[in-house]
Amino acid sequence: MSIFSISDLHLSFSADKPMDIFRGWENHEEKIKKNWCRIVKENDTVILPGDLSWGLKIEEAKADFQFLNDLPGKKILLKGNHDLWWGTAKKMREFLAENDFSKIDFVFNNCIVAENFAVCGTRGWFFDGGEDKKVLLREAGRLEMSIKEAIKTGLEPLVFLHYPPVFAGQVCEEIFSVLKKYDIKKVYYGHVHGAGKAGVVNEYDGIMLKLVSCDSIDFTPFCIKY
Repeated sequence: MSIFSISDLHLSFSADKPMDIFRGWENHEEKIKKNWCRIVKENDTVILPGDLSWGLKIEEAKADFQFLNDLPGKKILLKGNHDLWWGTAKKMREFLAENDFSKIDFVFNNCIVAENFAVCGTRGWFFDGGEDKKVLLREAGRLEMSIKEAIKTGLEPLVFLHYPPVFAGQVCEEIFSVLKKYDIKKVYYGHVHGAGKAGVVNEYDGIMLKLVSCDSIDFTPFCIKY
Protein backbone atom coordinates (compact mmCIF):
# COMPACT_ATOMS: atom_id res chain seq x y z
CA MET A 1 0.00 0.00 0.00
CA SER A 2 1.53 3.29 -1.17
CA ILE A 3 0.98 6.98 -0.45
CA PHE A 4 0.91 9.54 -3.27
CA SER A 5 0.19 13.24 -3.56
CA ILE A 6 -0.99 15.54 -6.34
CA SER A 7 -2.61 18.96 -6.04
CA ASP A 8 -4.29 21.63 -8.13
CA LEU A 9 -6.36 19.39 -10.40
CA HIS A 10 -8.54 22.42 -11.21
CA LEU A 11 -11.40 20.26 -12.46
CA SER A 12 -14.29 22.01 -14.18
CA PHE A 13 -16.69 19.34 -15.46
CA SER A 14 -19.62 21.53 -14.37
CA ALA A 15 -18.02 24.98 -14.50
CA ASP A 16 -16.96 27.14 -17.41
CA LYS A 17 -13.29 27.29 -16.42
CA PRO A 18 -11.28 25.54 -19.15
CA MET A 19 -7.65 25.02 -18.17
CA ASP A 20 -6.42 24.52 -21.72
CA ILE A 21 -6.02 28.28 -22.02
CA PHE A 22 -2.76 27.66 -20.15
CA ARG A 23 0.22 26.15 -21.90
CA GLY A 24 0.65 22.44 -21.20
CA TRP A 25 -2.83 21.98 -19.71
CA GLU A 26 -4.50 20.60 -22.83
CA ASN A 27 -6.71 17.59 -21.94
CA HIS A 28 -5.24 17.64 -18.45
CA GLU A 29 -8.10 15.61 -16.98
CA GLU A 30 -7.28 12.73 -19.33
CA LYS A 31 -3.58 13.01 -18.53
CA ILE A 32 -4.33 12.82 -14.81
CA LYS A 33 -6.68 9.86 -15.22
CA LYS A 34 -4.26 7.91 -17.43
CA ASN A 35 -1.24 8.46 -15.20
CA TRP A 36 -3.22 7.93 -11.99
CA CYS A 37 -4.67 4.60 -13.14
CA ARG A 38 -1.23 3.47 -14.28
CA ILE A 39 0.40 3.72 -10.85
CA VAL A 40 -2.24 4.03 -8.10
CA LYS A 41 -3.93 0.86 -6.81
CA GLU A 42 -7.22 0.55 -4.91
CA ASN A 43 -5.48 0.04 -1.57
CA ASP A 44 -3.26 3.13 -1.98
CA THR A 45 -3.87 6.63 -0.60
CA VAL A 46 -3.60 9.89 -2.53
CA ILE A 47 -3.45 13.24 -0.74
CA LEU A 48 -4.64 16.32 -2.66
CA PRO A 49 -3.60 19.58 -0.97
CA GLY A 50 -6.00 21.99 -2.57
CA ASP A 51 -7.67 23.41 -5.68
CA LEU A 52 -9.67 20.36 -6.69
CA SER A 53 -12.66 22.05 -8.34
CA TRP A 54 -13.77 25.36 -9.83
CA GLY A 55 -17.31 24.80 -8.52
CA LEU A 56 -18.52 27.74 -6.43
CA LYS A 57 -20.78 25.53 -4.29
CA ILE A 58 -20.17 21.94 -3.35
CA GLU A 59 -23.21 20.80 -5.35
CA GLU A 60 -21.65 22.46 -8.41
CA ALA A 61 -18.53 20.36 -7.85
CA LYS A 62 -20.41 17.05 -7.90
CA ALA A 63 -19.11 15.95 -11.31
CA ASP A 64 -15.55 16.76 -10.23
CA PHE A 65 -15.97 14.72 -7.06
CA GLN A 66 -17.40 11.88 -9.14
CA PHE A 67 -14.31 11.95 -11.37
CA LEU A 68 -12.07 11.83 -8.31
CA ASN A 69 -14.05 9.16 -6.48
CA ASP A 70 -13.98 6.88 -9.55
CA LEU A 71 -10.17 6.89 -9.63
CA PRO A 72 -8.31 4.12 -7.75
CA GLY A 73 -7.40 4.56 -4.10
CA LYS A 74 -8.54 6.52 -1.08
CA LYS A 75 -8.35 10.29 -1.48
CA ILE A 76 -7.69 12.84 1.26
CA LEU A 77 -8.45 16.48 0.43
CA LEU A 78 -7.22 19.74 1.92
CA LYS A 79 -8.48 23.21 1.04
CA GLY A 80 -6.93 25.39 -1.65
CA ASN A 81 -7.44 29.08 -2.32
CA HIS A 82 -9.74 28.34 -5.28
CA ASP A 83 -11.87 25.75 -3.45
CA LEU A 84 -14.76 28.15 -2.89
CA TRP A 85 -17.12 25.17 -2.48
CA TRP A 86 -15.38 24.27 0.81
CA GLY A 87 -17.74 24.52 3.78
CA THR A 88 -18.08 23.04 7.25
CA ALA A 89 -16.74 19.55 7.84
CA LYS A 90 -20.28 18.39 8.68
CA LYS A 91 -21.76 19.70 5.43
CA MET A 92 -18.94 18.32 3.30
CA ARG A 93 -19.14 14.85 4.83
CA GLU A 94 -22.92 14.87 4.41
CA PHE A 95 -22.35 15.65 0.73
CA LEU A 96 -19.97 12.69 0.46
CA ALA A 97 -22.46 10.35 2.13
CA GLU A 98 -25.43 11.53 0.07
CA ASN A 99 -23.55 10.89 -3.17
CA ASP A 100 -21.80 7.69 -2.07
CA PHE A 101 -18.37 9.24 -2.52
CA SER A 102 -16.97 6.67 -0.13
CA LYS A 103 -13.34 6.96 -1.24
CA ILE A 104 -12.92 10.63 -0.29
CA ASP A 105 -12.31 12.36 3.05
CA PHE A 106 -11.11 15.76 4.30
CA VAL A 107 -8.37 17.05 6.56
CA PHE A 108 -9.93 20.01 8.36
CA ASN A 109 -8.60 20.68 11.88
CA ASN A 110 -7.98 16.95 12.20
CA CYS A 111 -5.72 14.19 10.91
CA ILE A 112 -6.34 10.98 8.98
CA VAL A 113 -4.26 7.84 9.42
CA ALA A 114 -2.82 6.37 6.23
CA GLU A 115 -0.38 3.49 6.48
CA ASN A 116 2.06 4.34 9.28
CA PHE A 117 1.53 8.08 8.97
CA ALA A 118 -0.95 10.64 10.27
CA VAL A 119 -1.91 12.95 7.41
CA CYS A 120 -2.37 16.53 8.61
CA GLY A 121 -2.17 20.14 7.48
CA THR A 122 -4.21 23.12 6.29
CA ARG A 123 -4.46 25.61 3.43
CA GLY A 124 -1.84 27.96 4.81
CA TRP A 125 -1.35 31.55 3.76
CA PHE A 126 1.18 33.60 1.83
CA PHE A 127 1.68 36.84 -0.04
CA ASP A 128 -1.04 36.87 -2.70
CA GLY A 129 -1.96 40.52 -2.82
CA GLY A 130 -1.16 41.33 0.79
CA GLU A 131 -1.42 39.61 4.12
CA ASP A 132 -4.59 39.34 6.15
CA LYS A 133 -3.17 38.89 9.63
CA LYS A 134 -6.38 37.43 11.04
CA VAL A 135 -6.56 34.76 8.33
CA LEU A 136 -2.85 34.06 8.64
CA LEU A 137 -3.06 33.46 12.39
CA ARG A 138 -6.17 31.31 11.92
CA GLU A 139 -4.34 29.14 9.41
CA ALA A 140 -1.33 28.81 11.69
CA GLY A 141 -3.69 27.73 14.47
CA ARG A 142 -5.37 25.18 12.22
CA LEU A 143 -1.99 23.78 11.23
CA GLU A 144 -0.97 23.41 14.87
CA MET A 145 -4.29 21.79 15.76
CA SER A 146 -3.96 19.29 12.93
CA ILE A 147 -0.35 18.43 13.81
CA LYS A 148 -1.32 17.94 17.47
CA GLU A 149 -4.05 15.51 16.39
CA ALA A 150 -1.46 13.65 14.33
CA ILE A 151 0.95 13.43 17.24
CA LYS A 152 -1.78 11.92 19.43
CA THR A 153 -1.87 8.89 17.12
CA GLY A 154 1.75 8.06 17.89
CA LEU A 155 2.49 8.03 14.15
CA GLU A 156 4.75 10.31 12.14
CA PRO A 157 2.89 13.44 10.98
CA LEU A 158 2.75 13.78 7.20
CA VAL A 159 2.21 17.50 6.61
CA PHE A 160 0.48 19.14 3.64
CA LEU A 161 -0.21 22.78 2.84
CA HIS A 162 -1.71 24.43 -0.20
CA TYR A 163 0.43 27.56 -0.08
CA PRO A 164 4.22 27.18 0.12
CA PRO A 165 5.57 28.18 3.53
CA VAL A 166 8.71 29.50 1.83
CA PHE A 167 8.77 31.02 -1.64
CA ALA A 168 11.12 33.23 -3.66
CA GLY A 169 13.18 34.28 -0.68
CA GLN A 170 10.18 35.00 1.55
CA VAL A 171 9.20 32.99 4.62
CA CYS A 172 5.70 32.84 6.09
CA GLU A 173 7.02 33.00 9.65
CA GLU A 174 3.72 32.23 11.40
CA ILE A 175 3.32 28.99 9.44
CA PHE A 176 7.00 28.06 9.43
CA SER A 177 7.34 28.53 13.19
CA VAL A 178 4.65 25.88 13.73
CA LEU A 179 6.55 23.44 11.51
CA LYS A 180 9.75 24.06 13.47
CA LYS A 181 7.98 23.82 16.84
CA TYR A 182 6.88 20.27 16.08
CA ASP A 183 10.13 19.28 14.36
CA ILE A 184 8.47 18.64 10.99
CA LYS A 185 11.05 17.53 8.42
CA LYS A 186 8.99 17.34 5.20
CA VAL A 187 6.14 19.40 3.80
CA TYR A 188 4.22 18.85 0.56
CA TYR A 189 2.38 21.76 -1.05
CA GLY A 190 0.74 23.02 -4.25
CA HIS A 191 -0.52 26.38 -5.57
CA VAL A 192 2.54 27.24 -7.69
CA HIS A 193 2.33 26.98 -11.48
CA GLY A 194 4.15 27.98 -14.65
CA ALA A 195 6.72 30.74 -14.34
CA GLY A 196 6.10 30.81 -10.60
CA LYS A 197 8.16 27.65 -10.27
CA ALA A 198 11.27 29.82 -10.54
CA GLY A 199 10.61 30.83 -6.93
CA VAL A 200 10.38 27.29 -5.58
CA VAL A 201 12.57 26.50 -2.57
CA ASN A 202 13.28 22.78 -2.05
CA GLU A 203 14.77 23.02 1.43
CA TYR A 204 14.81 25.64 4.15
CA ASP A 205 16.21 25.49 7.67
CA GLY A 206 16.23 21.70 7.73
CA ILE A 207 12.76 21.19 6.26
CA MET A 208 12.30 19.57 2.84
CA LEU A 209 9.65 21.32 0.73
CA LYS A 210 8.11 19.44 -2.19
CA LEU A 211 5.85 21.06 -4.79
CA VAL A 212 3.15 18.64 -6.00
CA SER A 213 0.93 20.87 -8.17
CA CYS A 214 -0.07 18.61 -11.05
CA ASP A 215 1.70 20.52 -13.84
CA SER A 216 4.94 20.47 -11.84
CA ILE A 217 4.90 16.65 -11.63
CA ASP A 218 3.73 15.94 -15.19
CA PHE A 219 0.11 15.35 -14.10
CA THR A 220 1.24 12.17 -12.34
CA PRO A 221 0.70 11.45 -8.61
CA PHE A 222 4.00 11.79 -6.76
CA CYS A 223 4.92 8.74 -4.70
CA ILE A 224 5.74 9.61 -1.09
CA LYS A 225 5.93 6.05 0.21
CA TYR A 226 5.90 2.65 -1.50
